[in-house]
Order: sequence, then structure tokens, then C-alpha cells
Amino acid sequence: MPKLLVDNKEIEVKEGTTLLQACLDNGIYIPNLCYLESMDDPSASCRMCFVEIEGEEKPITSCTVTVKDDMVVKTDTLSVRRLHRTAFRLLLSVHHVDCKNCHVNKKCELQRIAKYLEVGLKPKHLEQHLKEPDIDQDHPFLDYYPNRCVLCGKCIHICRKKHGQSVLTFAKRGFDTVISSYGKNDVSSLACEKCVVCVDICPVGALILKEAQE
Repeated sequence: MPKLLVDNKEIEVKEGTTLLQACLDNGIYIPNLCYLESMDDPSASCRMCFVEIEGEEKPITSCTVTVKDDMVVKTDTLSVRRLHRTAFRLLLSVHHVDCKNCHVNKKCELQRIAKYLEVGLKPKHLEQHLKEPDIDQDHPFLDYYPNRCVLCGKCIHICRKKHGQSVLTFAKRGFDTVISSYGKNDVSSLACEKCVVCVDICPVGALILKEAQE
């Protein structure tokens, strides 16, 4: 099995493991929002899991790298932290921070990352770009909060993995991108009535069962 050095700590992991998973499995936290171990091709869309690897010219997303023997990695350099904080501030610029009214308060991954990076959830002089409406209630069983959503895609992936196809998808582009369903008339949405995998996997409470709010 490959042996590598991460922040001067030697770890040994199974062949084919992603660097991010190897670190997380060995108690080395790297901020991340869009990664799941079951993904064959991680998107690295959140841009949070950068690390420095000896021999590479610039930091690399750890979820897209497979471990190699004798790899030397640093997760806490100044350049890596700068990238982490920049990506985090970008997420906050499109996030409605309302923790006290959110059902995942104190279990939210954004709160965990903010504490880890020592960054407040309401930075001064941060211009925000929020979406309208604040709640999308078009889905027959779910309410979606686009201004909580970090567009990690976990809900889409986990739905597809469980049902063979996803009831959820990305819609629109750029800052207007949201998670959308295929409509009330899509019979596949009936699977949602007794399935909560997308709600459970969401790291920021952007999806919630309608009945949970009644």
C-alpha cells in the first residue's frame, strides 16, 4: 500500500484512494463541500480542498488526486489557506446567513469550515448576490432554499446512485445556477415521498421535507 507524508505525518492507505479521502481517514481535515467517497469522478466544484504536493508548481484539489507512494503533501501553507479563504468568501457572497432559523444549525459544514479557517460567516465589506425567490416550493415533497445552497451536487449524485437516475438537476447558469427538479408530473418524483437521501446529504440545509416544516 502507498505510504505518503502529509504535514510531516506518515500515513499508509489503500491503492487508488483519493488524497482527500486518505487525509480524512487519518484525521487530517481538509475543507470540502462537494466530495463524496462514492464519486468516480469528483467535480472539485467547491474549490475548497486545495493542498500543496511536492513536485507540483501550484496547489491542487486533493479530491482529484490519487495517492502515490512517497508523496509529500502540505495542507496548511499560507498559499493554501489563502485559496481556502478566497473560495469560502465567494460562497458566502451568495449565501444567506440565517443560522438561528436553519434546521442544520450547529451541524452545518459552512459553520465547521468557518471555524477551521477562522473566518466569520458575515465578513465585513462583502457584497452579496442573493437569488429570488428565497424558497422554491415547486417540488411536491421538498422545499429548496437557493440562498443556502452551495451547489455541491451531492443531492444529485446520491439520488442518481440510489434510484438509477436523479430527480434533481442543475438549472440555469453562472450566479443564477440552482438545483431544480423535473416537475410535479414526472412520475419518478414519487420516489421522493419516502426518500430523504438528498435532504440527509445536504451539507448546508438547502433541502427540507415540506412535512418537516408543518
